Amino acid sequence: MKKILITGANSYIGISVENYLKNYSDEYIIDTVDMIDGSWRNKDFSEYDTVFHVAGIAHSDNGKISAEKEKLYYAVNTDLTVETAKKAKAEGVKQFIFMSSAIVYGDSAPIGKSKVITKDTPVSPANCYGDSKVQAENGILPLQSDDFNVVVLRPPMIYGKGSKGNYPVLSKMARKLPVFPYVENQRSMLYIENLCEFIRLMIENEEHGIFWPQNAEYSNTSELVRMIAECHGKKIVMVKGVTWMLRIMSHVTGLVNKAFGSLSYEESISEYKDKYQLFSVNESIKKAEVTNE
Repeated sequence: MKKILITGANSYIGISVENYLKNYSDEYIIDTVDMIDGSWRNKDFSEYDTVFHVAGIAHSDNGKISAEKEKLYYAVNTDLTVETAKKAKAEGVKQFIFMSSAIVYGDSAPIGKSKVITKDTPVSPANCYGDSKVQAENGILPLQSDDFNVVVLRPPMIYGKGSKGNYPVLSKMARKLPVFPYVENQRSMLYIENLCEFIRLMIENEEHGIFWPQNAEYSNTSELVRMIAECHGKKIVMVKGVTWMLRIMSHVTGLVNKAFGSLSYEESISEYKDKYQLFSVNESIKKAEVTNE
């Protein structure tokens, strides 16, 4: 039986992984620790096989941020991560799993363009949030040794029932709007239960290295909205031929490219020896929307 410590109590991913692993109660014991105050520094990590580090500040800023907020990104996303990993290694933990992000590769391609990331694509953060993740990776990857496995996950947009960020915004639009623009774009996304299974496999197989988990299929923003609407018994009209108008709007607000730009991982870099893509996009949308009335 393996014992896992999740750092970052009450986070969406942390809670989801904890609940998912409870389905394997005869294989894993799960504890969580709050990282907000400094009391975690007094906690004994030596009893754990894996530390799953999800504590961090999510990117919620559109536009210029204050110097104070920038400093906070690095303090929490970088310094706290490195300190936690060093403590885990010093106290005999066998594996450290860090939730990085596709944000390390910068923003989505502008509407109408494509951006496909391969294993050889260099990191190129577009803001301090992305850079704080890159710096955290740079701080923990050298800690890899025969006795200490470091796993860095760079997932694309994560979604599911109760998720935060862009998905609930799209869900609300799908339920409220009678029409929606149809745009050809390609997005890598990752359903929360597919992520949970991937993390379980990382623990079970005692992995180390950088990984790019994603759904088995790419998503298209317009099709996603259509699927969500259907889950609620609603038909939404897709309006074609408006890409030119959205392109003009993208010069005014970054939200357009965020919603309709393209950002995908080459499928091959997300392959793994064991099956983790348990749910298709269509199945995952149905599961995510069950209680989103």
